[in-house]
Amino acid sequence: MIIGFGFGSPLVSLLMLLITGTLSYLIYRATRRFSHPERRMTRAELRQYYYEQRRRAREFAERFDLTDEEIERKIDEELGPPDES
Repeated sequence: MIIGFGFGSPLVSLLMLLITGTLSYLIYRATRRFSHPERRMTRAELRQYYYEQRRRAREFAERFDLTDEEIERKIDEELGPPDES
């Protein structure tokens, strides 16, 4: 975008700045569209995706919602009783 400065009148410099800014924005938008194909999901697909994520979150919450005693019991099951040295 600095290309526009130093060439001709200030109006020409401003015009060149706007043109180069617009071109760089268009290039950014074009490359971003190809690098993120998941953004082109339809509303129904996106809704289904979020419902699935919510279902999985609830499943994990039920599975890992443990009390302190249950956590200690699981640790003892996996590692054995604590060493008392």
